[in-house]
Amino acid sequence: MRARELALPDRLAALREAVEVAEGRLEVPEVGTARALLAKAGAREALGDATVVALAGATGSGKSTLFNALSGAQVSTPGVRRPTTGVAHASVWGEPSSDAHGADRLLDWLEVPRRHRVADPDPALDGMVLLDLPDHDSVRLENRLEVDRLVQLVDVLVWVLDPQKYADDAVHTRYLAPLAGHSGVLLVVLNQVDRLDEAAAAACLADLRRLLDEEGLAGVPVLPTAAPSGLGLPQLRAELARRVSARKAATDRLTADARAAAGALAAHCTPDAGRDRGPGRAAREELTGALADAAGVPAVVAAVERSARRSGTAHTGWPLLRWTRKLRADPLDRLHLGDERARTSLPQAGAVQRAGMDAALRQARDDAGRGLPPAWRDELRRTSDDTGGRLPDRLDRAVAGTDLGSDRVPLWQRGVGGLQWLLALVALAGALWLVGLVVLGLLQLDDVVPLPRVQGIPLPTLLLGLGLLAGLLLALVCRPLVAAGARRRARTARRRLTARVAEVADDEVLAPLAETRAEHERFCAAVGRARS
Repeated sequence: MRARELALPDRLAALREAVEVAEGRLEVPEVGTARALLAKAGAREALGDATVVALAGATGSGKSTLFNALSGAQVSTPGVRRPTTGVAHASVWGEPSSDAHGADRLLDWLEVPRRHRVADPDPALDGMVLLDLPDHDSVRLENRLEVDRLVQLVDVLVWVLDPQKYADDAVHTRYLAPLAGHSGVLLVVLNQVDRLDEAAAAACLADLRRLLDEEGLAGVPVLPTAAPSGLGLPQLRAELARRVSARKAATDRLTADARAAAGALAAHCTPDAGRDRGPGRAAREELTGALADAAGVPAVVAAVERSARRSGTAHTGWPLLRWTRKLRADPLDRLHLGDERARTSLPQAGAVQRAGMDAALRQARDDAGRGLPPAWRDELRRTSDDTGGRLPDRLDRAVAGTDLGSDRVPLWQRGVGGLQWLLALVALAGALWLVGLVVLGLLQLDDVVPLPRVQGIPLPTLLLGLGLLAGLLLALVCRPLVAAGARRRARTARRRLTARVAEVADDEVLAPLAETRAEHERFCAAVGRARS
C-alpha cells in the first residue's frame, strides 16, 4: 500500500529544516538553490491560486504566434530570424474588475510589465496568466537570463519546439532533462507540423517522444500544433484548462521543485551512515593520551612524585637538617598550579607532543567522518581545525584546576617525625652531657661527678651514638616507604589529570564531531521527508 504523500507545507518545512542544518556547515551550491526555492515558495503561496503558464522556445519556433492564437489578439510580434520577443508578454484570463486571482500582484512579482486582458475569456481558462518568454537562444544575454529566471518561477511550462530543432541538444540538456521530476507541470508542443507531411510528422513526433522518455519525461504530454491553421489548439486549450481548473498547478510546481531540491541535497547524504558512531574506546584512549602528553601531564605527575618524596623525606629524616629543604623550591610550586584562571608554568609542548596530538586529532576526525559524504567530511575538518586552536589553552586550564590529591602528611610520617625528634633529643642530651663533662674536666672537677656506664660505655656517649645511629637507620628504613607513597600519590594525580584531559577531549573534540554526525543524520532525515 502506497504511503500518503506529504503535503506541500510539511515538505517545505522538512526542506527548511535541512537548509537550517546545512547553513554554515555545507559549502555546496545545492544549499543556496534550496534556500532560493524556500523564498520563492513563501512569496508564491501569498499570491493566490492563479496559474502562470509560460510558452518557451527558440527563435522561429512559432511560440509568439501560438501565444497570440491562445490570447485571441496580436499581443506579441512573431519573428523568424531575430529575437523579436525581448521582454516577456502576459495575457490574463479573468474579470478585470475583481482581479480575483491576484494576477496583477503576481505579474508584479514576476516583473512582467507588458500585460493584456483577454477580451473574450474562456471560462475554462479563468485564472490563467499566459506568458510569452524571450527566445532562449537569443543573441542577447539579458534575454537568455530572463528566460532562465522565469522558467524557475512559473507554474506550468509549455516548451514549444519546431520540426527543425526539436532535437537540439542545448534545449534538452539545459532545460528539459533537468525537469525530469516535473512531468506534472510540463507540456511539450511540436509546433509547425503543417510544414511536414503526415508520415514525416508522425516520425518526428515518435522521435521526440523517444528523446523525452530517455530523459525521464515519459509522463509529459506531446501535442502537435500549427498555430496559423489552428491545428492542435483545442487539445492544447483543453490540457491547459485541465491544469488551470484544478487550481493546484502552483502547488504541483513547488512540490516538484522541493523534490528536486531535496534530491540534489541527497547527494550529500550517506544511507546508514549513522550505524558507525565514530571513534571507539581505543581511539578515545589514544586521543586522551596524546592530549595528556601535550598538556604536560607527565611533567606534573613527575613533579607530584618529587614533591611527595621531598616532603616525606623531610618529615622522616633528621629534624635538625629539615631547614635545608627551604633551599630548593617545591617542584609543584614552580608549576603554579591550582588556579584555572591563570596559566601554569608548564613548558610548551614539544614537536613530538604536538605531532602526536595532531595525529590523534586527525584520527578522531577520520573515525568520525567514516562513511560520510565529502561535504560533511569537510565540515568535520573545519570543526577539528577550530578545536585545535582552542585546545592548548583549555588543556592548560584543566591541568591547572585539577585536584592532585591531599597533601596532608600521613599519620605514619608524623609518628616517625615525632620519633626522630625524640632520638634527636636523646642525641642532644648525650652531646650536652659530654660537653658538661669537658667543662668539668677543665675545672678539674671530673672526679666529683660520677659517670654512669653501660657495658663499659659512658652513658652520654651511648645516648649520643644511639640517638644519631637510630635516627639515621630510621630515615633509611623510611626511604622506600616514602618512595612508595610518592608513587601512589603520583598515580592518583595521573588518574585525576587524565580524567580532566578526557573531559576536555570529550567537550572540545569528540562532542563537536559527534554533533556534526548527528546533524548529518538530522539533515538526511529532513531531506528524506522533503524528497518523499
